[in-house]
Amino acid sequence: MRELLGRASRSTLVRLAITGAILFYLSTRIDMAAAARAVAAISLPHLALVLGLVAIDRCVMILRWVLLLRASGSAISMARASRLFLVSSFVGSFLPAGVGADAARAYGLAQHTSTGSEALASVAVDRLLGILSLVSMGLVGLIAWGPRGGGDWRIVASVAVLTTATVSVFWADRLVRAFVPARHHDGLLARRILRASDAVSRYRNHRGALVHVMAWSIVVQLLRVTQAYVLGLGLGLAVPFSYFLLFMPFALLLLLLPISISGFGLPQGGIIWLLQPYNVAAETSFALSTLIVLTGLAGNLPGLWLWLSSGEG
Repeated sequence: MRELLGRASRSTLVRLAITGAILFYLSTRIDMAAAARAVAAISLPHLALVLGLVAIDRCVMILRWVLLLRASGSAISMARASRLFLVSSFVGSFLPAGVGADAARAYGLAQHTSTGSEALASVAVDRLLGILSLVSMGLVGLIAWGPRGGGDWRIVASVAVLTTATVSVFWADRLVRAFVPARHHDGLLARRILRASDAVSRYRNHRGALVHVMAWSIVVQLLRVTQAYVLGLGLGLAVPFSYFLLFMPFALLLLLLPISISGFGLPQGGIIWLLQPYNVAAETSFALSTLIVLTGLAGNLPGLWLWLSSGEG
């Protein structure tokens, strides 16, 4: 345990260093005081609307996870699943972006189910469908934005590779057994990997549930693109919604990379770069990216209340 804690501490220090380095670099390129003033000047009606949309997307995210749990036969109530989701989202705010909340959710669910592999599988499939929906939204954005972005074969090829890699995970049981020699299957690590891959692959037999969850995942991504667009309106940005459809999925993918703390750092730099075609001032882009992160963190605050009220804090 002490060794695991030591590794976690070192990993956190590395992510803090990366986040700090990126923010320091950005501070040398933009006027941080102007960016702070832009954040403070956000239109309150637009901010209130975004917070309402954040609450809706949390409800939809809980729903899609419950659909996956029920497809796998997990007997967990909506109330219990909601508590686990919200508390793990709050705890994940202080863990590596993208995977911290997922790890906390899988751990919490494992305490209430018979097998940890099934808990991990539900969270993994939820995340995979989320990534696939982001890719789908990116394709919609490429089409909506027009020939300036849609004709780049490298983008199309990257999307195809990412989609193939994501979908192939549902055949993880066959892939693992094909690449891991049978003589190693009795090892502790191999047994855990095999159990997890089998649990994920069993979702192949629940195509109806996967389609249902995928549809709700697209709804979540549309909500998040809309949140960014409304925040942009609140900052006075003259950027069309079609362009938000293009760049926000890629910005959200940056948020999923486990190299930042709470989404600060790399995603903000990415949004500044992605808004350059519309000549948005770097200070305004930084303000937008900061508001996206902060409103997302605000959506995790109910988890803090549930955590404290449970007596675990």
